Amino acid sequence: MQQIIRFIKSFDGVRLAVATSGTGAPVIKSANWLSHLEFDWQSPVWRHWFRFLSDGRQLIRFDPRGCGLSDWDAADLSHAAQVADLEALVESVGLQRFPLFGVSQGGAACIEYAVRHPERVSALVLYGCYAQGWAQRDPETRRRGEALNVLIREGWGQENPAFRQLFASLFIPDASAEQVHWFSDLMRTTTKPEIAARILDAFGAINVRALLPQVRVPTLVVHARNDARIPYEQGRMLAAEIPDARFVTLESRNHILIESEPAWSLFKETFDGFLGKPAAPIVQEQTHADFPQLTARENAILRLVAGGETNSEIAARLFISEKTVRNHLTNIFEKLGVDSRSKAIVFARDRQSGRHVTG
Repeated sequence: MQQIIRFIKSFDGVRLAVATSGTGAPVIKSANWLSHLEFDWQSPVWRHWFRFLSDGRQLIRFDPRGCGLSDWDAADLSHAAQVADLEALVESVGLQRFPLFGVSQGGAACIEYAVRHPERVSALVLYGCYAQGWAQRDPETRRRGEALNVLIREGWGQENPAFRQLFASLFIPDASAEQVHWFSDLMRTTTKPEIAARILDAFGAINVRALLPQVRVPTLVVHARNDARIPYEQGRMLAAEIPDARFVTLESRNHILIESEPAWSLFKETFDGFLGKPAAPIVQEQTHADFPQLTARENAILRLVAGGETNSEIAARLFISEKTVRNHLTNIFEKLGVDSRSKAIVFARDRQSGRHVTG
C-alpha cells in the first residue's frame, strides 16, 4: 500500500503536508503530535494504525504545523490554529460528509470542528483524547507538564538517548526495544526542541470542555484504562459530557496501541463496529479502455459518466462532493479536447467498444 503526499496552505499561509492512502469511504484523521508522514508510515509504532485505517477506506491525514513535513517555522501553534488547519484540509479535499478520527490532542480539534460544522461530520471517533490540557487540570498535572517542558528543551536533541527513552515510556511503556528506538528517532526527526516545547505549551492551554454538550454527532470515545500519557478520567469526561456518546475501555498502559497487544484487536473491532466495516472499494485500476492522459480517478469518473450516472450519483459512489466531480470533469474535457459531457461520453464509449478514437 502506498500513500500520496501533497501540500496545502492554511489560513495564514502555513504549508501543511497531507497524505492520502487507501480507497473507499473516507475518514479524516486530525493531526497529532510526533507526526511525520513519511517516517511514521514505516514505523513499527504507527504503521499498523495506518494500514488498518486505509484498508477498505481512504485515510486522509496531515502533519500538524511545526512538525514533520509541514512548516516548522509557524508563528501560531495554538489550538485555534490547529482547528483552522483542519478546516483548511477539509476544504481542500472537497468532501461533503465524513467521519472524523482524533488521537490525543487531535481530539480537541475534532470536537470543535464537529460543533462548528455538524452537517459535515457523520461520526466522531476519539481515542486517548482529552478536553482539558495539562495546564487546565490540577496543580500536580501542571507541575509535571512544566517539568516535561524543561526536559524537552534540554534533552530532546542530545545524542544520549536517556531522555527520549523516558519520553517513550510515557507513550508506549510496553513497547519492544525496536519500537522504543523508532519512537526515539521519530522525536528527533519530527521537529526541533524549542518548537516541541512551544507545542507542548499550546496543548496545556487547550480547554474545550464547554463545547462537549454541544456535540450533536454520533460519538465513540475509546481510552486505555492505564494510559500513561493521558489520564483515563479525561476519556470518561468526554463520554459523560458529550450527549449519547459511547464509551469503550481498553486494557492497556500504552497511549499508542501496539499491534501485538489484545487492546489493538479490540480497538479495531470497536472502530469497525461503530463506523461500519468498509465496503469493497470501487475498482479504479487502469484497464485497456482507460485514457493514459487521465488519472485513475478521472478515468473512473469518465466510466461512470459513460454509464449514465449524474454528478450527484458519482459523488455518492466515490465519496466526494459534486464540486469535486465538476472540477474533475473540467480537467477531463480539457485533456480529451472536448467541450461537452456528451462528447466525452462518445469518447469513452468508443474506447470501451474498441473503436479508434481521434481528437
